[in-house]
This record gives sequence, C-alpha cells and structure tokens, in this order.
Amino acid sequence: MTGISAEAGFRALLEGQERTLHKVAYIYCRDIEERRDLIQEMAIQLWRSFDRFDGRSSAATWTYRVAMNVAISHRRREGRRPRAAPLEIGLNVADANSAFGAEDDRSQVLHALIDGLDEMNRGLVLLYLDGFNHAEIAEMLGTTAGNVGTRLGRIKLGLQSQLGASQ
Repeated sequence: MTGISAEAGFRALLEGQERTLHKVAYIYCRDIEERRDLIQEMAIQLWRSFDRFDGRSSAATWTYRVAMNVAISHRRREGRRPRAAPLEIGLNVADANSAFGAEDDRSQVLHALIDGLDEMNRGLVLLYLDGFNHAEIAEMLGTTAGNVGTRLGRIKLGLQSQLGASQ
C-alpha cells in the first residue's frame, strides 16, 4: 500500500466492513457479550491475514470469508475455553440490531428459522440475503456455484415448508 501505513489501510478496511462483521456475528450468536467477543475475534483474524489480502477479490468477499470461518470455528469451540478479557480494537460493538434496524414479526420468524440451520447453511443464507451471487458465495465458502444453487434451493424449500407449517 503506497502512501499509507498497513495499520491505516487496515483501519479503513475495517471501518468499511464493520456492518459485515455485525451481520455475521448476529447470525451466529444472539448474546450481545458473545457477539462482542466474536466481532473482536473476527477483527483480530482479519488483521493477522491482512498482509495476505492481495485485492484479487473484493474487500467484502474477503471479509465475509474470514468472518464466517471465525464465526463457525467460534461456535464449534464455544464453551470449551475460558473467557478472556476483552481486547479493545476501536470497533463499535454495540448491539447488532442497530446494524439491521428494528425487526418486525416476519423478520423475527425468519431469523428463528435461519437459527435452526447448520453453520454452513446459515452462512449461505446470510450471503444470499446480502445480495451475493452464486459464484461469489462459492468463492467465499470454498465450494462450487452449482453446489451453492442446489443448497439454496433446498434451503428455500425447507424454510418455506417450515414457514407454512408455522402459520
């Protein structure tokens, strides 16, 4: 990065991707304190891998990939490690509801259904709802676009079935 330090470049990237971190953290954990820890873990991992970010993918794609990997790993090891003191990294880690706005009843039902999905499918839905195409999602999740399309189709059918059964 010419003209700016790596730290300044990272801070700029992190500020631009803060909403992404909140979305991923919100989809994987609802407890505000746990979400704060998760966002900090995401930011730390982004910093650790920042020197390897070469710009071949967009900052959003790279951020989602790192954040989702951290969230899935965090969820798997949750409860097996002692809680550490929070590391202040300068992000506003307020309740993620502010990143999404107030939820109506339909949003709450959708979030409850998404919560019932496994980690990979939950991430797939998040990326889909955030407007990424199948190829972009495949790149972030390390799979193929065809696999993404098939899985999304099955997830949609399952969610529609569950939604119909709950009404």
